Amino acid sequence: MTPQPIPEPDDELLRLGQHAFRSRLLVGTGKYATFEQMAAALELSGTQCVTVAVRRVNLDRRGGPSLLDHVDRARYTILPNTAGCFDAATAVRTAELARELLGTRLVKLEVLGDEKTLLPDPLGTLEATRELVRQGFDVLVYTSDDPRLACHLEQAGAAAVMPAGSPIGSGQGVLNPNAIRILMELVQVPVIVDAGVGTASDVALAMELGVDGVLLNSGIALAQDPLRMAAAMRDACRAGRNAYLAGRIPRRLYANASSPEAGLIEPAQRRGAAPGAAHAHGALAAEAGPAGE
Repeated sequence: MTPQPIPEPDDELLRLGQHAFRSRLLVGTGKYATFEQMAAALELSGTQCVTVAVRRVNLDRRGGPSLLDHVDRARYTILPNTAGCFDAATAVRTAELARELLGTRLVKLEVLGDEKTLLPDPLGTLEATRELVRQGFDVLVYTSDDPRLACHLEQAGAAAVMPAGSPIGSGQGVLNPNAIRILMELVQVPVIVDAGVGTASDVALAMELGVDGVLLNSGIALAQDPLRMAAAMRDACRAGRNAYLAGRIPRRLYANASSPEAGLIEPAQRRGAAPGAAHAHGALAAEAGPAGE
């Protein structure tokens, strides 16, 4: 008899704006060796939402091949991002262009502070969020792990906040998990870790914090074997999510035996008594009779 596969545990969908996804892994489309490799990695990752850098891609297919020719629009939701924008006005114009070309309200907003660190500029990010929300965009905001800034972005109407685990492309994972935990307590919109994810364990640890998803690009595209890493990231995202929902055991300073001690046979022998000592002791007690005799 062929064993039947065990179904995945029930889980709610990840809802971003008007879209809902089973996969909680969002994957970028940049830095791959070829478009074909990118398409294969997206499939192996199990993602349903892929990011596209509007300013760095030939979105209208003029002047050469476009990565959009290798992204199945029926299979994936495209999330345009404003990567490479260093002020609010440029980010807003880029989002408007993406909406015109792609016909989507979704946008991943990035307003960067400088070219060296690629850290988000908080004031420009907040300004652009307010304007894009006013225009009817569903804004997913790349931000720092500052919990208070996340609150301001939520109040401005952000559909999701996306704190950086560590600097873009650094591969350092989540450097400040406590800030992410506090941030999640203070906002009600989805929280998605974005940037700095280098390997599968980074994804699993992020998901075990209870975040709603992870977005990554370099961690797959720049791996020595991108296709194998895409599969690893997929499995790590599922494992981390299930571990969070299952609830880990409490951490303890000392050991806690897996088997209870109640009902153990002949505990005297366990304390170093000679074999047969417990039996002999019982025999002598029986010969002595009741106490006082």
